Amino acid sequence: MAMDYGKCAKEIYETLGGRDNLVSAAHCATRLRLVTVDNGKIDMKKLENIDGVKGVFSNNGQLQLIIGTGTVNKVYDEFLKISGMTAATKEEVKAAAAAKQPLFKRMIKALGDVFVPILPAIVATGLMMGLVEALGKAIPSFAGSDWYGILDLMANTAFTFLPVLVAVSATRVFGGNIFLGAVIGMIMIHPNLMNAWSVGGVDAAEIPVWRLFGFPIRQVGYQGHVIPVVIAIWLMCKIEKWLHKHVPEMIDLFVSPLCTVLATAFLTLGIIGPIFSTAETYVLDFAGWIITVGHGVGAMIMGALYPLTVVCGIHHMYNVIEAGMLSAADGLNIWMPIASAANFAQGAACLAVGLKARKLKTKSVAIPSSLSAALGITEPAIFGVNLRFTKPLVCGMAGGAVGALLGSFFHIGATSYGVTGIPGFLITLDYTWQYAIVLAVSFAVSFALTWFVWKEEQDEEEEGMDEKKSRETELEEEMIVYAPVKGNVISREEIPDDTFASGVLGDGVGIEPEEGEVAAPFDGEISSVADTRHAVGITGPGGMEVLIHVGVDTVNMKGDGFELLVAEGEKVKAGQKLIIFDREKIKAAGYSTVTAVLLTNSDDYQGFKALKTGNIEKAEKLFTVDKN
Repeated sequence: MAMDYGKCAKEIYETLGGRDNLVSAAHCATRLRLVTVDNGKIDMKKLENIDGVKGVFSNNGQLQLIIGTGTVNKVYDEFLKISGMTAATKEEVKAAAAAKQPLFKRMIKALGDVFVPILPAIVATGLMMGLVEALGKAIPSFAGSDWYGILDLMANTAFTFLPVLVAVSATRVFGGNIFLGAVIGMIMIHPNLMNAWSVGGVDAAEIPVWRLFGFPIRQVGYQGHVIPVVIAIWLMCKIEKWLHKHVPEMIDLFVSPLCTVLATAFLTLGIIGPIFSTAETYVLDFAGWIITVGHGVGAMIMGALYPLTVVCGIHHMYNVIEAGMLSAADGLNIWMPIASAANFAQGAACLAVGLKARKLKTKSVAIPSSLSAALGITEPAIFGVNLRFTKPLVCGMAGGAVGALLGSFFHIGATSYGVTGIPGFLITLDYTWQYAIVLAVSFAVSFALTWFVWKEEQDEEEEGMDEKKSRETELEEEMIVYAPVKGNVISREEIPDDTFASGVLGDGVGIEPEEGEVAAPFDGEISSVADTRHAVGITGPGGMEVLIHVGVDTVNMKGDGFELLVAEGEKVKAGQKLIIFDREKIKAAGYSTVTAVLLTNSDDYQGFKALKTGNIEKAEKLFTVDKN
């Protein structure tokens, strides 16, 4: 029996609480994507039981109703008529959903958005820095060589000028002029300012100060800092936008940039910086006190909190504490095992994310970042992965706490500072097995917790899903779907997408394509086409509705690499070309080419049987469907 789209839309609208509880609505190939005022007012059970709704879940502020290809667009059209709403794009829905998120989540997302674009630079130089430092410690003669000098210069460049990278990226996120943002970043590390890393060893009275109208401004840079740069750029973008709105266009070109830079620079050096510096002093004094009290409890607390000081960009200042320890009577640095446990634990959490994640983009960032953290450089892991997903950061903090507690029990002391993780073995030679236990326990606790606690978000699930490729001929007792693509057949459960793999959109299979062509799996009619040309729905004999979805998350390619050869409503013959796609371009973009071939209305039939696994030729029998 045909679905009543109007009835389905009306029931959804009424269950959602009417127009007053709706912010925006859009749809993709399979789902109705909504943003509501208050999800707490909605009876989710009732929503799931509406005829036509195959599943409901909430993610990142969006309420997503799985309806299915070929029908979601019709339900959506009816929904707009009933609600009186206007169509919104997926981007507009995402923006509306993001605005509803709690302030803390929005802040975390902003930090993630700032750091993701600069991750390649941080990962590359972080790995290089760890390797160069390890070689320098292992081979003393190498540490004084020209090779060490030039490699060290290359390795620390991204960290030396980190505020500039952060400033440019933050300006993109907050919507300002990136070149003005770069200027603010460069002002904060100008060579005329005292380097932030050396301030801790200088008496406060010796730090030069500018006095403007009786107001003191310390001449101190912000090397290695993150939070003050992001705050400064956020403020700069607010000022710039305000000026563009209020300054006459005739003089806007030179007045707005000039006033933006001057106002932001003075506020940054005069207010934002000093406040942050004062916070640094309190944090460091607290850290120095706490690790010496509580029979290991203090060390455990600092092992947990250490990553948060990395987020604030003040962890380099711990060198002052370590230098003081080395100059004491016993000459041992007991802070090092705390920092090392914390860093190694964050690397373990990051590795767990990389191994568990399905998305290639997440894997490509997480796994190299975990290696960098193992060598003592944690910024890529913390900012690019753990902080972004939150739970891995917390799990890493737990692992760091346990490892730091063990380090305190073992009374591990290092003979130098500035080295953690695996290279740390070089400065803990008298405590080799104890140090190994600390790293192993930190790793195990963090990795295990992250593996069981963290779950990959699926906000883009449906957009990157597999497609249905089938070709069918109707027989007396069963109908046959033929392979629309040549390649390797895998089971539905192996499709690297949770929604398709779970069968919520219908039974079917996946095909790893060997060619870049999709053919019709049977004689039928094109029921839906994706705007991004990567998926089609086709209706055939006996009312079979098949979705063919090329690749995973390929909606993000926005049609690049895909050529759609048919239109919605067009009649097609079995074997007729429907889509041409570029497999190499999909892989280069970091996506899986697995093509889903799904019978979206499989619940309407008595049986489904996959006929083939492994290699299959185009037009070869793929699966059969028993009639009711």
